[in-house]
Amino acid sequence: MSHEGIKLVSAEEAARSAKWERPMSRAAVDPAKVRVDLTRGTGVEIEWKDGHRSQWTFAWLRAACPCATCVEERERTGRPVGELTPEPKLALPMYKEPARPREVVPMGHYAVKFVWNDGHETGIYSWDYLRRVCGCDDCAKARGDVG
Repeated sequence: MSHEGIKLVSAEEAARSAKWERPMSRAAVDPAKVRVDLTRGTGVEIEWKDGHRSQWTFAWLRAACPCATCVEERERTGRPVGELTPEPKLALPMYKEPARPREVVPMGHYAVKFVWNDGHETGIYSWDYLRRVCGCDDCAKARGDVG
């Protein structure tokens, strides 16, 4: 019997995975309004059909990229979704332009894709993913992220 592809996980990791698998209502993951503020560079705001409102900065969204490369890097380093990659400590720190999309591309009726100013553009941010990573207190409590 082959065990390829089987991964043993801790109870804590299994509980974290379960949060991503719980079903959500259509109204919870269907946006009524989407605002992307490219002009001021402040971020994205979504008003969902269930009345909930979510907001993210561009820096947070870039650090939460859902592409396979970014997910693997976060898992390898243990960095949570949305947490910036720590910059190396240098005697003379280099200026790094803040994360900002050069372009925002709708992906059908299910997602949005950002072409970031650092050249990265493989992440597709589904509405379901964005609702699941909402950082408001109500969503954090529902996920069990806070006590």
